[in-house]
Amino acid sequence: MNAFKAYKACVPIAWSPNLYITLVRGIPGTRRLHRRTLEALRLRKCNRTVMRWNTPTVRGMLQQVKRLIVIETEEMYKARKQKEETHRALRPPLVISHKPPSLTDAL
Repeated sequence: MNAFKAYKACVPIAWSPNLYITLVRGIPGTRRLHRRTLEALRLRKCNRTVMRWNTPTVRGMLQQVKRLIVIETEEMYKARKQKEETHRALRPPLVISHKPPSLTDAL
């Protein structure tokens, strides 16, 4: 179990006012009831995230399709987005000089 899954396992979802739900498995091949539940949650494509209020109704819907989705709290979602943003950030170019060092540079 990696650190993210361990953190996810210990965070009480009931304390978070908002839930960020990401569809991680495809819809084709699922049961009609699951497809309709995902449609009600407005999850139509893989790797898309929606924000829903944390209510008992929404939690019941999430319980029904829990094998198809990932649920995150607001803090977890922001941390993941920040990590992705820093990973994609532009890095300064490497400048490599192929000229041999001259004697004046050494002194």
